[in-house]
Amino acid sequence: MDLKLSGKVAIVTGASRGIGRSIAQVFATEGVRLVLVARSKAQLEEVAASCPVDTLVHVADLRDPDVPATVIATAIEHFGQIDILINNAGATKRGDFLTLTDAEWDDGFALKFFGAMRLCRAVWEHLQQRQGVIVNIVGVGGRTGSAEFTIGGSVNAALLNMTKSLADRGVKDGIRVNAINPGAILTERLKTRVKSYASENRIEETVAPVLMAQALGVARFGEPEEIARMVAFLASPLSEYCQGSVVDVDGGQTRTL
Repeated sequence: MDLKLSGKVAIVTGASRGIGRSIAQVFATEGVRLVLVARSKAQLEEVAASCPVDTLVHVADLRDPDVPATVIATAIEHFGQIDILINNAGATKRGDFLTLTDAEWDDGFALKFFGAMRLCRAVWEHLQQRQGVIVNIVGVGGRTGSAEFTIGGSVNAALLNMTKSLADRGVKDGIRVNAINPGAILTERLKTRVKSYASENRIEETVAPVLMAQALGVARFGEPEEIARMVAFLASPLSEYCQGSVVDVDGGQTRTL
């Protein structure tokens, strides 16, 4: 299916691995030119080499308040336009609420929420010119609270609210803003947790994902490519009636309305 994305320019944050890497590669197959943002130069260059399109690598730490505006300016200088922003960067620490420090809370919001917010603010006028799209990669923890995920859940809930708020403004400005809530996706982080689970329970690593998925009430873990394909759809004109949509891609883990 032609998603009508060829020739567009997309910024993808957290693009060095996992879901971000898959998003970049799926976009590349659709002919989307790319601005890849993350902190690891070597990994970004590896992703760029796998994408057969004009690709700009931008090594940066989005926790720095000045960086988002620089990312946008660099993208405009190189491509002259921005059509799509994918806010994917951000990881938060799990743990006991009573032991999580202020610094860990600050760090959780600094990248995933404030980095995304500042990018949206810096890119807005450029997307308005192109009738562009923002897709925020959030997470099911923003809808369902968990004792071990208080930072991540709070950050995700804030990002979901921002998605709805920007979508409201986007109706007037001609910018579509939507969000995806991934469930348990087999990225490097989850694979590490699988190994720990197998070791702690003295079971084979091949068995651990099955038991962990069952505990979540899903048939299996997801693959990064499954999130990437949904991103491509929401970024395309085929989803043009989606505005402020929050799509759970979680194998049925979220059962609330």
